[in-house]
Amino acid sequence: MSRTPEPAALPGSPLARAEQFVWLTARVLEQRRFAFHFLAGDRDAVDAALGSYLNADGGYGHALDPDLRGPLSQPLHTVHALRILDGLGRCAGQRIERLCRHLAAVSTPDGALPAVFPGPRPYPAAPYHPVLDDPPGELLTTGPVVGLLHRNRIWHAWLFRATEFCWERVENLRRSHPYEIQAAVAFLDGAPDRARASAAADRLGRLARAAGLVVLDPRRRAEYPVAPGYAPGEQLFPHDLARQPESLARGWFTDEELRRSLDFLAAEQQEDGGWPVRRRCWAPGSSLERRPIVTLEALLTLRAYGRPLDGGPPGPGPGGAGPGLSRPGPGLRR
Repeated sequence: MSRTPEPAALPGSPLARAEQFVWLTARVLEQRRFAFHFLAGDRDAVDAALGSYLNADGGYGHALDPDLRGPLSQPLHTVHALRILDGLGRCAGQRIERLCRHLAAVSTPDGALPAVFPGPRPYPAAPYHPVLDDPPGELLTTGPVVGLLHRNRIWHAWLFRATEFCWERVENLRRSHPYEIQAAVAFLDGAPDRARASAAADRLGRLARAAGLVVLDPRRRAEYPVAPGYAPGEQLFPHDLARQPESLARGWFTDEELRRSLDFLAAEQQEDGGWPVRRRCWAPGSSLERRPIVTLEALLTLRAYGRPLDGGPPGPGPGGAGPGLSRPGPGLRR
């Protein structure tokens, strides 16, 4: 039986303000995720809400990722669903077997996933996710899906080719953009060959820093280039890449760089209790639905690094190792 979550924060604290924002604006799924992660809510309730996005083909649709509207199963929805299931500790079982069969059926000839599949009807999609007749495989979607499946010790025939696709792309990246780097980190954090992942992450971190793909000092963010096609101010910071202290990307940043990044993230909470969406606003509904998702991600990242959310004393600080570019660590389930 579902329980009514109990308040877990002092009035006016970051968590209490975020809670008010979630109840006012979020979909049922994000409300239940917030309750599970921060109010001792029921994981079954999250699972039930996620199930409403599940299609008969084993994939997820119905704007689970707010940037793609319509009912069709899409890889970006799969990424989002796996992150939720990973957070619940339920990324296993027949549901995942069916999902892997779906991924095998819709993958490109090289075993990868495109960003967006073409559909029988022109369902609305964000303009930065163009719908192509014959879309290529993308690390943007394949990397997080493969990394999350490996991190949960899932084995399926589809994963062999998809994993090799990810290794080839990650180890041969010479030019990239911030979201592709983020996808590469998601793959490397779950890849079973930890020594190979550590070496690839070290090279990737140096590439990201040298190319200015991550804002190392938020006070000087105007000096960092915005990637082509991104909205003004749509930049990634250390906390966006190293979402948890155990991420391989944590070793890319000094303690001071991470502290500044987390300070910036905490200060971004707005007057209504939510965090802003930095990507381009293309549809009112999409932006409204994404803000609670971004708010949840901000809270989970701050908590992972011991930042106070409920008005209590500070945690242990930025977490992880000190300066350097080679701090490997296994993935962490939230």
